[in-house]
Amino acid sequence: MRAAWVLLPALAALSAYYVYLPLPGAVSDPWKLMLLDATFRAVQQTCHLIHYLRLSHHLIVLNYLICTFDKLKSVSSEDIKITDAVFDGVEVRVFEPPAKGDESLKRSVVYIHGGGWALASARTSLYNNLCRIMAESLNAVVVSVEYRLVPEVCFPEQYHDALRATKHFLQPDVLAEYSVDPSRIAISGDSAGGNLAAAVCQQLSKDEDLPVRPKLQALIYPVLQAFDFNTPSYQQNMNMPVLPRYVMVNYWIDYLNGDYGLAHELLVNNHTALNVGRALSFRARLNWTSLLPPSFKKSYKPVVQATGTAAIVERLPALLDVRAVPLLADDATLARQPPTYVLTCENDVLRDDGAMYARRLERAGVPVTLDHFHDCFHGCMIFTVWPTDFSAGVKTRDSYIKWLDENL
Repeated sequence: MRAAWVLLPALAALSAYYVYLPLPGAVSDPWKLMLLDATFRAVQQTCHLIHYLRLSHHLIVLNYLICTFDKLKSVSSEDIKITDAVFDGVEVRVFEPPAKGDESLKRSVVYIHGGGWALASARTSLYNNLCRIMAESLNAVVVSVEYRLVPEVCFPEQYHDALRATKHFLQPDVLAEYSVDPSRIAISGDSAGGNLAAAVCQQLSKDEDLPVRPKLQALIYPVLQAFDFNTPSYQQNMNMPVLPRYVMVNYWIDYLNGDYGLAHELLVNNHTALNVGRALSFRARLNWTSLLPPSFKKSYKPVVQATGTAAIVERLPALLDVRAVPLLADDATLARQPPTYVLTCENDVLRDDGAMYARRLERAGVPVTLDHFHDCFHGCMIFTVWPTDFSAGVKTRDSYIKWLDENL
């Protein structure tokens, strides 16, 4: 009995130590965020152990656990018709609101989910719920793209899947099948899905034979560059849940089919040092000292290595491939982009990716709305369903849908 009285407080103290993280004072629902992060870290560590034992790839196990947990949640879709289809070899899930008597055509959103190009699914309740609410709120047809994931495939296959599915949907006969207005279509995505949405929009803008083009693009805390892992937001939020800097670097390595041994070199920007000739021409396009407002730059200093490792770019050429890194696009490509919405969160390593892209688009003459949330964190918009329901999720989701409703 005495041992139990000693053991229980010790376990409680250990659990509190594992869960507690120092968070910014303004972050939304801090204790709930700590619990979410602790759960995610524990699951990741278990998955890495399985990977280390060579029983399975850690991302396969992690995705399996995410989908298993997700099956515990049921999402109502009484008023929305949900069907699975295949667009040019790519699986999609289509959400269709009921027809209205006085309406012949509906607006539409092509949505590309996040998850580091490796996790989640268009079919999970988190994205199923988001797309259902979008379809209901906007009275729009929502096409959620089920692109293939790491480690099954790596770049550029996720990009090709998203592009093929989108181009198939934009064909006049397909739009007619779903009663979609060709002049009212948006391309959208969050996180890694925001990366794919931006890359798809850039490619569509170059396709002279495309009969229908998107009216808008909407990017939710998008990951847009692997050039500089020491922007102010990467420095400020390097240990911030649910996406610490080292985790984002590892997602990039997985996506580009690299070696984890490169992580440290990437973290200190050795891959884009001044002696890496292939990177020099892109430096001005990601110069955060001129692209970010003072409130984002704060007192942080650029991390630019004089000498680095040019072999990294030779081993991972996609680090400078605009299809993987949309922020590297030239000004002429950016000038062809549709009016754009970019949502950023203060407590997010990717905050500056979105802000820099918004600024470059603005300089290129594109109408841009930068919707910044000071108390929110990466990934929050999909966390609106119990037990991962956050006020930040509802707030960002409602703001995003409001912009689409007013502009699409």
